Amino acid sequence: MIVRPATTDDFARLQEIELAAGRAFADVGLPAIADDDPFSIAELEAYRRAGTLWVLADAAGVVGYVAVDVLDGCAHIEQVSVHPESGRRGLGRRLVDHVSDWAATRSLGALTLTTFRDVPWNAPLYARYGFRVMSDAEVGPELRARCEEEADDGLDPTLRVCMVRTVH
Repeated sequence: MIVRPATTDDFARLQEIELAAGRAFADVGLPAIADDDPFSIAELEAYRRAGTLWVLADAAGVVGYVAVDVLDGCAHIEQVSVHPESGRRGLGRRLVDHVSDWAATRSLGALTLTTFRDVPWNAPLYARYGFRVMSDAEVGPELRARCEEEADDGLDPTLRVCMVRTVH
């Protein structure tokens, strides 16, 4: 398995991975998340052009990806998805660790993300990756604005948390 920058040829597969990974949300009472559209080609292209879209691939092809923004001076993981057929093998952690390495080379002190508090493969999993829930006072203005955008898009803020992990 290698982590490499995404190419435009990867985009259809990334959408497929995001849809497949999202289906599991129906099993935990979040059918709207399961039915949510993946990133558009234009959104993927913007991340690719920014140099903040990476894929995890083996000889058979792409099995996961991560898209990152920089918010409040931190590397913000906007999306990380691994195809369920390749899940439960530490591949999501590998993508997160890649982002941490990337952030360190840019003197970004932390990784942030927003996620569901009680979904087993969300906040509890990220806690095992070294993330912790941020206090309200720790949430910077750009991350706060992102949370407001998520709420406007229908994500219930009472079910969500902001998490942070120091970059070493």
